[in-house]
Amino acid sequence: MKILAVSDLHNDAAQVRKLAERAEKDGVKVVVICGDITFFDDYEDGMIGPFLKKGMQVLMVPGNHDSEATIDFMLKKYSMRNIHGDSALLDSVGIFGAGWATNVGPVMISEKEMRNCLRKGFEDVKEQKVKIMVTHVHPKGGAVEREYGYPGSSSVTKMIYELKPDLHLHGHIHEAEGNEDLLGNTISLAVGKHGKIIEIE
Repeated sequence: MKILAVSDLHNDAAQVRKLAERAEKDGVKVVVICGDITFFDDYEDGMIGPFLKKGMQVLMVPGNHDSEATIDFMLKKYSMRNIHGDSALLDSVGIFGAGWATNVGPVMISEKEMRNCLRKGFEDVKEQKVKIMVTHVHPKGGAVEREYGYPGSSSVTKMIYELKPDLHLHGHIHEAEGNEDLLGNTISLAVGKHGKIIEIE
């Protein structure tokens, strides 16, 4: 299975079209968006449709620019799935997540809610062979925080060590795109608007 992981698109519809073309050529079936589809909650058309037109399943969590109202509007408009506090089962792969951020606006949640959402989503995937955790915000104490100076979420870090996903995908810090960290046995990968195609065996 090939997954396109992307984040922080911020209304760049031209980039979405490029990503959809690339993903189709590479045989991607699932797109995971790690938040910030909009820019300060100002939504533009063309941010999801190009993926769906290529027959790809779209999973997402909201970012700190994406309000609940706007995400609800997008969910009604498009056939995609919000995995904030939820999960998706794809063959032997389980993907669960929590969106928004715990320490910076305009849209935030508490650390407690972040933990509860991740635990809730994990329940349905815990028996899967491969488990992928998706958040918008990066983990506290990880490489992104150390290298770029932006505080991460203590709950994301706690849940990585508690739930032990095989892979953690996040966005949020644009300049950290491509940064890869190892927390316990979990690979934590920062993705951005250029996307990362991940092959799951």
